[in-house]
Amino acid sequence: MKFPAAQSILLIIAALVTLLTWLIPAGSYHSLSYQATSDQFQIESQDSTYYVKASQESLEDLNVKIPLEKFTSGAIYKPISIPNTYQQLPSRPQGFIAFLSAPIKGIIEAADIIFLVLIIGGLIGIMNVTGAFNAGMGWLSKALKGREFLLIIFTTLLISLGGSTFGLAEETLAFYPILIPIFIAAGYDSMVGLASIFLGSAIGVMCSTVNPFATIIASDAAGISWTSGLDGRMIIYIVCMTVTIAYILIYARRVKRNPANSLVDASATKSLSYIKEASEGNIVRLTIRLRLILLIFTACFVIMIMGVSQWDWWFIEMTTVFFAGAIVIGFIAKMKENEFINSFLQGAGDLLGVAFIIGLARGITILMNDGLISDSILFYASELTMGMNKGLFVNVLFFIYQGLTFFIPSSSGMAVLTMPILSPLADNVNIGREVIVNAYQLGNGLFNSINPTGLVLASLGLVKIGYDKYLKFMLPLYAILALIGMIFLTILSY
Repeated sequence: MKFPAAQSILLIIAALVTLLTWLIPAGSYHSLSYQATSDQFQIESQDSTYYVKASQESLEDLNVKIPLEKFTSGAIYKPISIPNTYQQLPSRPQGFIAFLSAPIKGIIEAADIIFLVLIIGGLIGIMNVTGAFNAGMGWLSKALKGREFLLIIFTTLLISLGGSTFGLAEETLAFYPILIPIFIAAGYDSMVGLASIFLGSAIGVMCSTVNPFATIIASDAAGISWTSGLDGRMIIYIVCMTVTIAYILIYARRVKRNPANSLVDASATKSLSYIKEASEGNIVRLTIRLRLILLIFTACFVIMIMGVSQWDWWFIEMTTVFFAGAIVIGFIAKMKENEFINSFLQGAGDLLGVAFIIGLARGITILMNDGLISDSILFYASELTMGMNKGLFVNVLFFIYQGLTFFIPSSSGMAVLTMPILSPLADNVNIGREVIVNAYQLGNGLFNSINPTGLVLASLGLVKIGYDKYLKFMLPLYAILALIGMIFLTILSY
């Protein structure tokens, strides 16, 4: 039997989630959000909306143990759940029509990231016609000869630093076309490139140190300073990244010594549009014009990273950079109008399957929200930990966060939804709330390294690696990192 394609896996999961909306009781917490224009808190439930004065007294009355300035400064900008306000609601099971429409809603809701992927695909199509990829790979294969392992170390480390400091995640989808050919030219398979890029980001986010979309939002929502527990997070980052890089290097060495040890289908790798020409042996000389084209292509990624980390850019600005880069490269390559348009559309079409994967994953979240089961799952998870001793409590919470991540893959979404509910539980077992933040980061980040509702299937689609092949590669590392996380959390709780 052949393992299902990524799109089929997501449709099966969507069908199971649809079934869960019939089995799990519907319910929700009241939500609290700050309205800057009126300087009030807006409190929303399923059947009412009202406003209270934005003051510390109001927060204390609501049992929200978060300083007022976290809301007024914009540090907490999404609605948060109010503790002890969960209420069961009339069941809202999702039917067959909802199941069919969820992917469409997901594609519409995820349009920003989908257009980023399609525009990058168009840029790749332009690059393929110029021959710049081909020439660059030929040059790199000579430059890295004998030192190919440095490519793995530096790529994984740099991307992980981005994940740990500013939440580099979705943006890494743009890196595969430029980096995978380099790994192939260095004598590795596409799994090594995927692991260096995807796991660099995933494990970096898992061990976030100052990531505003994970550490800072979660700490704010827990009512503590984001510097609490920073030393411990830096230690776990060093340990987990050392283990991850060593694991990738061991696999890479096996593949380099004997390509038969590769888990990847070589024919699928050769069919990738951005390495097809080079795999056929058509090496092109790296001329000054091609060097300039590669420089502009690389500059697009550098500008994107600077924009996200320094100038508060998001998907519209990132997509614009790549679109502008495609036009500039087309002019430098002296491409005719029809050639440019056809190459751009061909490249975008090659990544259309990835775009559908992103939309399908988002549709699953929509099904849960429409079926009112997300808050119910959170409520039962919090009830499960009541009365536990601190060591058991923090490890159970670590696995609860892994389970919740299947339903809420977003690190920022997970933080604002769960921290106000779960962080007060730390007071009951006499541990610091920063331990809850660490359990959230480790659980959410670790499960997202294999989470089919997260970025993994979209990333696999970009390199044409099956989910089953990836799991075979990843599960031993997953077990090692889970054990490290449990030991780390246990030590912190005492």
